[in-house]
Amino acid sequence: MKLCIALDLNSKKDNLNLIKKIKTKDIWLKIGLRSFVRDGKDFIDELKQINPNFKIFLDLKLYDIPNTMATTAYEIANMNIDMFNIHASSGYKAMNEVMNTIKEFNNPPLVLSVTALTSFDNDTFFSIYNDNIKSKAISFAKLSYKAGINGVVCSVYESLDIKQKISNDFITLTPGIRPFDTSKGDQKRVATINEAKKNLSNFIVIGRPIYQNRDPYKIVCDILDEINRVN
Repeated sequence: MKLCIALDLNSKKDNLNLIKKIKTKDIWLKIGLRSFVRDGKDFIDELKQINPNFKIFLDLKLYDIPNTMATTAYEIANMNIDMFNIHASSGYKAMNEVMNTIKEFNNPPLVLSVTALTSFDNDTFFSIYNDNIKSKAISFAKLSYKAGINGVVCSVYESLDIKQKISNDFITLTPGIRPFDTSKGDQKRVATINEAKKNLSNFIVIGRPIYQNRDPYKIVCDILDEINRVN
């Protein structure tokens, strides 16, 4: 299981200062919509200059018509990134066209599809999708797998079911991880590191509990120790 740190701070400078404090660690970095719109492609290069071994997850959650998603995926694959995501609800055709478009690259980035945002509770999700979260997340995951997608973004509570119904090799990335009894914030379906391990999450995403901590380096070390601890 890998730690992916969400870079959601108020400025590029703040994000870079955070990463400089933990630059020696084996981590992934998640660049979300806010940071990418504000700081652009150059931000990726600046992170790689701090440590070229950093892995970059570009979290833009593409959702559009198939052609627009495919051509955008092509441009993303041209960047120095390792993983990006799209919405599973864009449908089979869009997801499949994305995967076919990036096949021409020698080392294409991983592509994950978003099932259900962890900010949803079940009632809110049902009002939009007319289904419960777990059922729909599994349905989206099966569709994504059929389209050739590498894995899904889901909560910890869907991760194990998705792997059991599809494949242990199908990646699950789980946001909403709150280590050491930290605040939930605006997330609804949150979980601990240990729960993520039990549910076979491949990536856990943590943001505020790290960058709001007085000692980001220490808490990252503590999180990595918890990930690597054998139960």
